[in-house]
Amino acid sequence: MFDQITILGPGLLGASIGIAARERGLAKRIVSWSRRVETRANCLKQSWCSDVFDCPEAACKGSQLVIVCTPVQTIVPLLTRLSKGLESGALITDVGSTKSRICREAKGVDLGDATFIGSHPMAGSEQTGMAHARGDLFDTAACIVTPLEDTPAQQAGRIAAFWEALGMQVTHVSPERHDEIVAHISHLPHLLASALCSFLAGKAPAWKSLAGKGLLDTTRIASGDPELWQQILESNRDEVVRAINGLEEEIHQIKSALINQNTASLKQRLERGKNFRDNF
Repeated sequence: MFDQITILGPGLLGASIGIAARERGLAKRIVSWSRRVETRANCLKQSWCSDVFDCPEAACKGSQLVIVCTPVQTIVPLLTRLSKGLESGALITDVGSTKSRICREAKGVDLGDATFIGSHPMAGSEQTGMAHARGDLFDTAACIVTPLEDTPAQQAGRIAAFWEALGMQVTHVSPERHDEIVAHISHLPHLLASALCSFLAGKAPAWKSLAGKGLLDTTRIASGDPELWQQILESNRDEVVRAINGLEEEIHQIKSALINQNTASLKQRLERGKNFRDNF
């Protein structure tokens, strides 16, 4: 699909993209950049990586596709550095977990005749870093592409085709709609797992040894990088707060059913929850 792809930030997602793109023959060359010296040195040892650069501008030269895989707060500042290194007509995307601010601010960045289109591959893990990267990370997973109103349809189609070539199921929505959706299906679940673990951390330490698989399954994602998730939650603050408000109302109804011994209401909500989970 491309002569050369640049990956800026080869962590779990970036390195997994590199592995998957190499395995599927999507580019002749895959190059990368990282701000950390040790990460760049590690990249040189990876079979998917053709070359490593110590500045992002140099890494973008010669690439028809640039994928920004850095934390959400760094994406737009990084884009402002790239204009001098971008190839004519290059396509730029990211893997950030929020989209509205990134996509709207990116529109004001001078990228020449290159095009930025936001992406969010809904794949990952509570684990981080290149050491946990794998080529099948994206198989059958969802990917949300967030073109703006004036984004050329052909370019949005090229981005979608790339993610589909990695095995993903692509959906197109506006950046604002994306942030509403992921606040409910991604950010809120992480907050719930973290809040539960934070609450239980105040109980007797011995309780952990008595826990069954249910607690492990429910709280797995609480092991995610706190700094990374702090940035994600703060960058989607308004939508996350609205999602919390909705959940608080649901919990209030369950609490009321218990207090008032309303068996029918309690069972109805438990059944609705079961049906939602069973139909995943």
